[in-house]
Amino acid sequence: MSGGTTDQKQTASRRNRNAAILCTAVVGGMIGMAYAAVPLYQLFCQVTGYGGTTQRVEQYSDTILDRTITVRFDANTNGVPWEFQPKQREVTLRLGETKQISYVSRNLSNEPTSGTATFNVSPPQAGAYFNKVECFCFTEQELQPGQSYDMPVVFFVDPEIINVPELKNINAITLSYTFFPLEKKAPLAAAPKTNINQNENLGG
Repeated sequence: MSGGTTDQKQTASRRNRNAAILCTAVVGGMIGMAYAAVPLYQLFCQVTGYGGTTQRVEQYSDTILDRTITVRFDANTNGVPWEFQPKQREVTLRLGETKQISYVSRNLSNEPTSGTATFNVSPPQAGAYFNKVECFCFTEQELQPGQSYDMPVVFFVDPEIINVPELKNINAITLSYTFFPLEKKAPLAAAPKTNINQNENLGG
């Protein structure tokens, strides 16, 4: 009887060790997934446009429609000592038409500073149809003390946007950028404070 009790104790001990090993493996896996989640989420957003993330393309649209949409521009900074703003607050263009606009930044500090820009669009569903051919946000930016710099953006709105029930009646999209210093982790750009009427038809 004592032997049986010993066997039971050994079995219980093995089970406890196995459970501890399993729990450690699960926790380790969860931590690993958490660290991997950020780049995977960013990649997912870039591919799908989820969360208002715009698309990067290497060629212009081969289709241009007569329907027009207004694109508004928003600028923010978070921790970088720069003055940062769009040169024009909005443009109206045809769907599929390529447009170039510029933001301008100026280093207000007495030393060189570097920054990187995050971006999104509003409404978020439009991110998959907002295509950028060129953008200052594709690379890191460095400004010398007092230096001003024009930052171009070349983009078009995919004509396929009219085939999306939730987007076919919007008349405006807001493109928003937020600059962060390089030493700080840059989250997604803050959503622009713009009310967009989705009940109006696209107009010229």
